[in-house]
Amino acid sequence: MKKVFNTQKATILCVLLAGVLFFSFLKSDRRSFQLAKNIEVFNAIVKELDMFYVDTLDPNKTVQAGIDAMLMSLDPYTNYFPEENQSELEQMLRGSYGGIGSLISYNRKLKHTVIAEPYEGMPAQLIGLKAGDVILEIDGKDMTGQTTTVVSENLRGEVNTSFNLKVERPGVEKPIDFTIVRKSIQLPTVPYYGSMEGNVGYINLNSFSGNPSKEFKEAFLDLKKNKQIQSLVIDLRGNGGGLLDEAIEIVNFFVPRGKTIVTTKGKLKQASNTYKTRREPIDTEIPIAILVDGGTASSSEILAGALQDLDRAVIVGTRTFGKGLVQVPRALPYGGTLKVTTSKYYIPSGRCVQAIDYAQRDEEGNLSRIPDSLTTVFHTEAGRLVRDGGGITPDITVNKTKFPNILYYLLNDNLIFDYATKYAMNHPTIAPAESFELTEANYNDFKTLVKNSDFKYDQQSEKLFKALKEAAEFEGYLTDGQEEFAALEKKLSHNLDKDLDYFAKDIKMLLCNEIVKRYYYQRGAIIQQLKDDNDLKEALNILNALEEYKKVLSVAKN
Repeated sequence: MKKVFNTQKATILCVLLAGVLFFSFLKSDRRSFQLAKNIEVFNAIVKELDMFYVDTLDPNKTVQAGIDAMLMSLDPYTNYFPEENQSELEQMLRGSYGGIGSLISYNRKLKHTVIAEPYEGMPAQLIGLKAGDVILEIDGKDMTGQTTTVVSENLRGEVNTSFNLKVERPGVEKPIDFTIVRKSIQLPTVPYYGSMEGNVGYINLNSFSGNPSKEFKEAFLDLKKNKQIQSLVIDLRGNGGGLLDEAIEIVNFFVPRGKTIVTTKGKLKQASNTYKTRREPIDTEIPIAILVDGGTASSSEILAGALQDLDRAVIVGTRTFGKGLVQVPRALPYGGTLKVTTSKYYIPSGRCVQAIDYAQRDEEGNLSRIPDSLTTVFHTEAGRLVRDGGGITPDITVNKTKFPNILYYLLNDNLIFDYATKYAMNHPTIAPAESFELTEANYNDFKTLVKNSDFKYDQQSEKLFKALKEAAEFEGYLTDGQEEFAALEKKLSHNLDKDLDYFAKDIKMLLCNEIVKRYYYQRGAIIQQLKDDNDLKEALNILNALEEYKKVLSVAKN
């Protein structure tokens, strides 16, 4: 009897399983039909438009617009690169391209693109181009009024090809002609490293493209050997990420072999992987502080987050960007490539730092960050509380300095840039970046330049006062408060001289940065910025107080 009952139960289970499989098959088959149907409809629409639309269609533009609209409904990291744009993808993956090695910017007053910052050791700098040079022609093509995108496309090309460049240089009467050979531009991923007071090493890591782990390792070993550093600051601010393996390699310098650093999870099995440290570390004891901000993303968050989860470094700064998505390139017909998001990554505590759920949009299609109230608590190796869903939250948060409104207008009108160009014309050399300072005479020259340029800018206080006055009049308070309003309006009156003096410290900082770049390039600019850096100050404070450093990385005892 028991045997008959078990047979019946088995039969029922088989029937239920068959039903589940059947309905799963139907669901899968229905989805396949919907996919095939919509592809067929899309093809039919393209063909009908091409045949009957009143104007002749460009098939490349029409289909590309359809592809772009489809991808825009997903996330901003899933992109299609047709054959002609493969160089853009290569630059993204490898951090290199064929060009002259210079930042360019558009000057609205001149209606021309100008050389903004030649990179040290690159063709632009080696041949003698300078910041401020106005690009007139490229291979005889007039660049007047052309966007920076168009100018950039003409500057870039196949490695070892040459072209003619005509520029106008401030202070020089006639245009200057250059013949430049394009080279493979691989920007340094460690543009500067050095030692700070208290035997603290500093490494600026600005990208995970190319081979940053090699450059980082060389810098770290040099600091240990020649500078005898006892602790380390890793600056990841503004580092938008890059190659996953490179981040894991750098983590491995500081943690033992066999540690799980990243786990990726996707829809397909091949998108799910576990990445562990594979080599013996360089130094598992040196105290580390990592500087982060809102521009720290992707692989940078893996490096910072893994060392935080493993209680191996103190994180200093502001919350990071929150990109926990992984992309891989997929080959397409006719030489195209699809860079597609295939998985999410999870750092050692098990948390994902992704801050935006691109599958969840409101009725108008808008996105928002995951609110803190919906995030989940995880724990570091030592048991400290950390959260998912919103980037990496620093162990020590530093309030960002708010720059005055006048600075944005000075930058937008190119007055900081123009003064640095004028300064460089009159000063063949300057003091080393570490000791360079702007004199009061120099700053007075800058103020004269600003006033002679008919500089105009909005003051937020004046706007708010006007709104307050209108509200007071509407509510009937203006008449009784006429005298007080008049006194306040007088105090808030537009006074350029006063503002240039009141905000002199902030303005001088930007002026010094722009000037130093003309002589010492990116390395000099970083040295200049570090002179008054609140994040760095906090990092140095914690590294020079080891007991406090250990306390941050441990769980508070009740």
